[in-house]
Amino acid sequence: MNWLTVANSAIYATLGVVIFCITFIVVDQLTPYDLWKELVEKKNTALAIVVGFAALGICIIVAAAIH
Repeated sequence: MNWLTVANSAIYATLGVVIFCITFIVVDQLTPYDLWKELVEKKNTALAIVVGFAALGICIIVAAAIH
């Protein structure tokens, strides 16, 4: 087993998660309302679907950039 490959994979995975978290926080700040309140307290299903697809889009972009 090549430990350098494992280390590189761990570093890129961590970097991807950090970039995802930062971009999700930016998206949350750009929205004119509180996402957590809308999703959890008001149970806004349509917003949950949109936010979920936005998260998947961010993940695909980060994965393509790292790959």
